[in-house]
Amino acid sequence: MSAFQAIADRVEIEALRGEFTDAVMMRDRARLASLFTPDGALRMPNIPAEMVGREEIRVGGERLQSQLDFFVQTTHPGTIRLDGDTATGRAYMQELGRALDGRQGLNFAIYHDRYRRTADGWRFAERVYEIRYFDPTPLGGSAPGPAGVPAGPPADDTAAPEGTP
Repeated sequence: MSAFQAIADRVEIEALRGEFTDAVMMRDRARLASLFTPDGALRMPNIPAEMVGREEIRVGGERLQSQLDFFVQTTHPGTIRLDGDTATGRAYMQELGRALDGRQGLNFAIYHDRYRRTADGWRFAERVYEIRYFDPTPLGGSAPGPAGVPAGPPADDTAAPEGTP
């Protein structure tokens, strides 16, 4: 493999990981599923959830997201090890969210990845999610309402004294 090809592969895999986070944040489950090989798997033992194949990934993602008031995921670069038309890697995650049932928190996690080059570019053959830290402390902020409606104070906040912003 040429040095140029290795650089191109790394850039494409990093873009794939960015597309995953964007699809999650935009709740675009069809796009999320398309980022996997047809037999690709998304495994989240801590949740627990396991989805194999694009349709299961799409439907499972819809089910998980339907339980959330809000969710924010930030991906941080990790490792990529190339081996021809396959590769392995890790991506580091920081996430916070609140479920409709009131569960909430902040966590740090790792995606352990296997990638495969396809006719459509690099795709996930497998993503395995591993939580490394979870803090269920109630979040101090709030999610904004519908477009154009500013976020209100967190539910447990008390009103500010008159004259304070």
